[in-house]
Amino acid sequence: MKPKVQPGKRVAVLGAGSWGTTFAKILADGGADVVLWARRPELAREITEGRRNSDYLPGINLPAGLRATSRLDLALAGAEQVFVSVPSQSLRENLILAEPFLAPGAIVVSLMKGVERGSGMRMSEIIAEVLPINPDLIAAISGPNLALEIAKEQPTAAVVSSNSLETAQAVAMLATNRYFRSYVNTDVIGTEFGGVLKNLIAVAIGIVDGVGYGENTKASIITRGLVEMTDFAVAYGARSETLAGLAGLGDLIATCQSPLSRNNTAGRLLGQGYGIADVVKQMQQTTEGLASVGPILDLARAKGVDMPIVEQVRQVLAGTLKPRDLAPHLTTDSDEPQGERTIDDSQAHGGAALWGSVKRTFDQLRHGGRRPGGN
Repeated sequence: MKPKVQPGKRVAVLGAGSWGTTFAKILADGGADVVLWARRPELAREITEGRRNSDYLPGINLPAGLRATSRLDLALAGAEQVFVSVPSQSLRENLILAEPFLAPGAIVVSLMKGVERGSGMRMSEIIAEVLPINPDLIAAISGPNLALEIAKEQPTAAVVSSNSLETAQAVAMLATNRYFRSYVNTDVIGTEFGGVLKNLIAVAIGIVDGVGYGENTKASIITRGLVEMTDFAVAYGARSETLAGLAGLGDLIATCQSPLSRNNTAGRLLGQGYGIADVVKQMQQTTEGLASVGPILDLARAKGVDMPIVEQVRQVLAGTLKPRDLAPHLTTDSDEPQGERTIDDSQAHGGAALWGSVKRTFDQLRHGGRRPGGN
């Protein structure tokens, strides 16, 4: 039996950027008692007193019941679920600061889409390493989730993943309201890697968009990018169907096509000729795709996975490949003519497998998570 929502359940959200603030709104609109932790006291005051976060969500009215504080102890006091939305490279240090204030038995949920430089660890792995909690109390959320659209209450969906189906269901029940629907799965590896890898493909899309290439080029990158994403994730133990769902294909489509995507925007600036240092300066928030290229390629090499699109993004970032030269190399993995290898050649050939991926994604949106183990 699925757990029932308890109105007013105390939860905390750590990180008051655009996604952290938006997710705090999602939870508050779903009936939870939410306290949002903002590093800057003046931002916490604006959120609590003015019901605005003008730095990251301009023009959005926040729920009256949403409170914010710059004190971690107050944010975490009594929180039964803790949602973490800080830059991936600062997760470890923030967890160390938060650990003394975590309530016993609290569920910790990653809202982040990145891997740690140096270690190559996923966010849930860092949580499990740093915090003295049962791994079954760790979850991750991913999907086609552009913050500003959701803050405007445009309908969308996400997937909550945990090794424990009960934990995933408990989080999904809170993270559901009239405009936001959460599904569940138990494939944490696929869910987290989907959220990381689509950022890298979105940077590639931005690059060719900035150069001036059109829809054929971008469609080719998206389609072949999904193959790269799936090959990588499956090599690390993910289920291929997860990459055909909200955390893979769904997130890939949203991130690649929207000007709201930071990764797409960063890529577009690179394609227009800006250097990486200038791009980083222009981006108001962390662009996870730029930080993840190196670690992902290291992990890919360790498993013998070929990722030609991501490799060429790395070369553009390093200044060894001109942005305009990126696109011609993307549609094949070698100079020899090849059959089109799709994401599941054991079950389908040619375009049928990709169409199956698209159909499963839209089926999720239409019919809901009727099979508890899948997304």
